[in-house]
Amino acid sequence: MQPRKAADASDDEPRPEGGAQEPGAGPHTPPDHLAGSTLSTSEAALSDRVSGDEPLLPARVHRPSDLMRLLIGVLAVVVLFAVAAFAHGTTAGLEQDINKGTGQAPDLLIKIAGLVSSIAVLLVPVAFAIERLIKRDGLRIADGVLAAVLAHGVTLATDLWVAHSAPGTIQDALTQPQPGDALTDPVHGYLAPVIAYMTAVGMARRPRWRVVLWVVLLLDAFAMLVGGYTTPFSIVLTVLIGWTVAYGTLYAVGSPNVRPTGQHLMAGLRHVGFRPVTAMRAEDAPDSGDQNDRGRRYMVSLEDGPPLDVTVVDREQQAQGFFYRVWRRLTLRGITQRRSIQSLRQALEQEALLAYAAIAAGANAPKLIATSELGPDAVMLVYEHIGGRSLDALEDSEITDDLVRGAWRQVRALQSRRIAHRRLTGDAILVDRSGKVFVTDLRGGEIAAGDLVLRMDIAQLLTTTGLRVGPERAVAAALAVLGPDAVADCLPLLQPIALSRSTRAQLRRLARERSQREREAVLDASDAAKRARTQEAEHPDDAGRKTARKSQRTEKQAEKRAIDDALDGAREEDLLSRIRQEVLLIRPQAPVEPVRLERIKPRTLFSFIAGAIAAYFLISQVTEADFGAVVEEAEWGWVAAALGFSALSYIAAAMSLLGFVPERVPFGRTVLAQVAGSFVKIVAPAAVGGVALNTRFLQRAGVRPGLAVASVGASQLFGLGCHILLLAAFGYLTGTEKTPSSLTPSRTVIAGLLTVAVLVLVVTAIPFLRKFVVTRVRSLFAGVVPRMLDVVQRPQKLLTGIGGMLLLTGLFVMCLDASVRAFSGPDTPHLSYASIAVVFLAGNALGSAAPTPGGMGAVEGALTLGLIAVGLPKEVAAPAVLLYRLLTLWLPVLPGWLCFNHLTRKGEL
Repeated sequence: MQPRKAADASDDEPRPEGGAQEPGAGPHTPPDHLAGSTLSTSEAALSDRVSGDEPLLPARVHRPSDLMRLLIGVLAVVVLFAVAAFAHGTTAGLEQDINKGTGQAPDLLIKIAGLVSSIAVLLVPVAFAIERLIKRDGLRIADGVLAAVLAHGVTLATDLWVAHSAPGTIQDALTQPQPGDALTDPVHGYLAPVIAYMTAVGMARRPRWRVVLWVVLLLDAFAMLVGGYTTPFSIVLTVLIGWTVAYGTLYAVGSPNVRPTGQHLMAGLRHVGFRPVTAMRAEDAPDSGDQNDRGRRYMVSLEDGPPLDVTVVDREQQAQGFFYRVWRRLTLRGITQRRSIQSLRQALEQEALLAYAAIAAGANAPKLIATSELGPDAVMLVYEHIGGRSLDALEDSEITDDLVRGAWRQVRALQSRRIAHRRLTGDAILVDRSGKVFVTDLRGGEIAAGDLVLRMDIAQLLTTTGLRVGPERAVAAALAVLGPDAVADCLPLLQPIALSRSTRAQLRRLARERSQREREAVLDASDAAKRARTQEAEHPDDAGRKTARKSQRTEKQAEKRAIDDALDGAREEDLLSRIRQEVLLIRPQAPVEPVRLERIKPRTLFSFIAGAIAAYFLISQVTEADFGAVVEEAEWGWVAAALGFSALSYIAAAMSLLGFVPERVPFGRTVLAQVAGSFVKIVAPAAVGGVALNTRFLQRAGVRPGLAVASVGASQLFGLGCHILLLAAFGYLTGTEKTPSSLTPSRTVIAGLLTVAVLVLVVTAIPFLRKFVVTRVRSLFAGVVPRMLDVVQRPQKLLTGIGGMLLLTGLFVMCLDASVRAFSGPDTPHLSYASIAVVFLAGNALGSAAPTPGGMGAVEGALTLGLIAVGLPKEVAAPAVLLYRLLTLWLPVLPGWLCFNHLTRKGEL
C-alpha cells in the first residue's frame, strides 16, 4: 500500500455537503456505539488527525439494494394482477373464507379497532417526524414526504385504471360492492402513502417505532376487511405500492450517506484498545470491476508500536457489484459460492476466517489482530502493517522468476488446506521491501473449496503472471512449484469465463491490439504492392511493357499472396493459447477441452424472452382469428406457388454468394449449403449462423480462410446496400401510389430520410461515435474492399452476385404476396408489390438484428403489424404471416438438417 501524505485535522474538517457523517451529527461525532466512550481532550485531538486529502464522501448515494427492492416490488405487483386476472375462482373463494371467518367478530370490537387505527395511523408518522426534526434529521422526513406524495399519485392512477380499463376479474378481486352500485377503492388512498413514508424515512431501523406503526396498520386493515370496505388483494396491493414507491424514490433521489469517516475510524480504534496518532488513506487500486467492493484502506500510526493497516467496509461498498454477482451466480455452474447479498456481520466473519485460515495453512498473509463495528452501517478489520507494492505496481524489470515462484508458493500453501483465493489478480499479490510475497484481499475466498474452484485459482494466476512476464516464464514458475500434473489439470478451465473481470478486460484489450496490428499489416502490404505497380507503370522499359500487358492477372495474384503473407506474419496467438502450448510441451496428453461452466448463456436468455413475447403476440392474434373458416376458404394454388418461390430462393442465395467468390466453387454444393443454412439459423441468430456456415463452406471448398471471410463479407456488404436501396425505392413508390398523377413521395418517406440524415450528422459530429464508425469501416476496407475490387474486374461474377440478391429479395416478396393471396377473400383489399416489399424488407431487417434464432418473434411481429398498417385485415395478416414463416423457416428445417449432415460427412462443412 502506498499511503498518502498526512495533514492536520484542520485541512480535513468534514463539510455538511460532503455527507461524511450522520445528519445532525457534529463534525467529529463518533458513531452511535462509540458515543459513550470516554476520551480526554488530548486524545480527542489526536483522533482528529486524519489524512487531509481524503476524498469527501457524497451527500447521497444510490443503493443497488434499493433498486433491487424496487424491481422485486414491481414484479410482485405484476404477479398479483396476474393472479387476480387468471385465478378468479381462487380469489373469490379466499374472500368468502375470510368474510366467513371474520363475520363472527363483535361489532363493538370492530368499531373500536377502526376508530383507534384511523387516528393512530396518522398520529404515529407525525410523532416520528417531530422526533426526527428535534434530532435535526429533517432530510429523511423530506424523503418520506416525497415518497408519500408519489405513492398517493400512483394510488389514484391505479384506482382510475381498475375502475375504467382493467378486466372484470381484477376489478372483482380488488373491490367490494357498496350500496348504490358503488365500489370500494382498489387501493387505500391514505394507507399506501403512510407505508411509503414509513419505508422511506427508515423506520425499519428503529424497532420500537416500527412495531407500533405495523400494529396500527394491521389493525386498520383488519377493521376495514371485517367491515367489508376492502378485499385481501386490495390490502396486499396497497402494501406493495407503498413499499415499491418508497424504494423507487430512495433510489432516484439517493439515500443520506452515513458512511463512517476517518474521524469515526480513529474513535473506533481507541474503542478497541489502540492509541492512534494519524490515519492516512491508502492509494485507491486501479478501477476494476471485481475489486470495487474491497473497502477503504488506511495506514494508521500508533503512539507506540508498529503501524496498522485498517480496512473499512460499509454497506455501500459491499453492495457494489451486486448485479454482476447475481448474474454470475445464475449463469455459472459450480463457481460462485459467495452469497449475492451478505450482511456486514457475514462479510466480517468471512474475511476474518479466511485471514486466520491462510496463516494457519502457512501462507504469507496479513495478520488480522482486531475487528469491530463502526456503527450499524460499517465494520473495520485491523491488520499488521506490510510495507510494499502490489504486482500491478511493479515494473516489468522488477518481476523476477523468484518473485513469480514466491506467488506460486502462496497458492500451494493455500491449496494444501483447500483454501481458494478467488481473486488472484495483480493487486492481490503484495511484495514487501525484502522481496517477500504476500497474498491479500482474501475477502472473496472459500474454505473447504472444491477441485473446480482450486483449479480456477491456478488458471487465474497463470493468466495474471502471463500478462506480466509472458507465458513461458509464467508456466515455468508454476511447474517448478506445483508440478506438471496440477498445472495440466487447470487447462480445461483456462477460458475467459473462468477469469476475473479485470483479467478478461485485459485480454479483450490485447485482442483488439492484435487485430489492429493485423489490419495495419494488411494495409501496408496492399499499399506497398500498389506503389510497386505504380512505379513499374510510370517507368517501364520495352520488356516491361510486354510483361505488363501479359501479366496483369499475375500481378493481382502476387498482391493477394503478399497480403496473405503479411497477414500470416502479423497473426499472433492469444495469451491463453500460448499458455496451453507451453503446458502441452510438458504434458502432451493433458486435457485441453474447455469445461462447460455456463449454465445459461445471454443469447439463450434473450431468445427465451423474445420467444415468450412472440408466443404471446401470436397467440393473441391467433385466438382472435377463425382459422377453421380461413383454412376452408384458402386457395391452395397460391399456397403451392408460395412453396415454389420459397424453394427457388435457395438457388438465388447460392448465386448471391458465388458472385463474390472469384475461385471456382461447385454450384450444386453451394445450393445444398444454403439449404443447410435453414437448419443452422434455427440454432443461431439469423445474422450469425449463415455467415459462419458460408465461411466454413468456402474454406472447405479450397478458398483461403482470409479470402473466404472477405467473400462472405463482400456479399453481406452488397446485400446491405441493396437492402437499403430497395427499401428506399419501394418506400418512395408506396408513397406515390395514393397520388398517381404526382411523383411526390409521402411525408413518412421524407421524415425517414431526414431522420437518417440527422443520425449521420450526429455520428459525424460526436468524436466517440465517429471514431467507432471509422474503426469499423477501416477494418472492413482492410479485407472486404480488396475482394470487391477483384470481383468488379469480372463483370460476369458481379452480375451473378447482384442478380442473385435482387432475385432473392423478389422471390421472398412473391412468397409473402402468395401467402397473402392464399387467404384473401373477394372483399380483401389488394396490396401492391411495393407495399408488400416494404413490409418484407422492414421485417427482414428486424429479424437480422434480433438476437433470436431465425429472428423468431421479431419477424412475425414486424410482418403482421406491417401488413395491418398497409391495410390488410388482421384476420388475413396473421395466417398469411404464419404460412410465410412456415414455408421459409420451419418447413426447410428437415431438408436443411439432411443437407447439413450430408455435407459434414463429405468433409465440406
